[in-house]
Amino acid sequence: MKTNFYSLLILVAIGLVVSNCSTTTSDKKVAPTEASLDGGQSTVEDSESQKNVVQVAVASNDHTTLVAAVKAGELVDALSNAGPFTVFAPVNAAFDKLPEGTVENLLKPDQKEQLQDVLQYHVAVGVYKLENLQDNQSLGMVNGKNVTFGVSGGKVTINGATVIGTVPASNGVVHIIDAVLLPK
Repeated sequence: MKTNFYSLLILVAIGLVVSNCSTTTSDKKVAPTEASLDGGQSTVEDSESQKNVVQVAVASNDHTTLVAAVKAGELVDALSNAGPFTVFAPVNAAFDKLPEGTVENLLKPDQKEQLQDVLQYHVAVGVYKLENLQDNQSLGMVNGKNVTFGVSGGKVTINGATVIGTVPASNGVVHIIDAVLLPK
């Protein structure tokens, strides 16, 4: 009985201490910005957290063409969401290898569906680390088509494009590749 009384007394004391602890709050109300009301996940400003897959690409000087394509394909918000995503991100030089006029044509508004198909062929739902991929492994991409990996001598390829780097992101992982993947 004495033990129960002391336990109760300690709990009450802790409760009083916790309830008397307060943080100073400001009476100033912050109005939501127009962007936060009208924009999607991509409009959330956060300079402290790890970058998401879109922010990783935006921060890279080697991915300006990819970023322009993701914007034109209206996929920024989708790829800024929680995911998880594995993005195979071609560098600018990879786009330069395409036949002349290909990129410009895909960026036209009337080609948005085709552009989205190409971009979604570079994205898988889930996080796929290079060390877990196997030679001849097939993987379904967001556009519904499959890619095939090659693994040999520590080098990983996806449909023949070589993975040349990896950057972790808050909502997945970005594997940098040296060629653009084109769905058949």
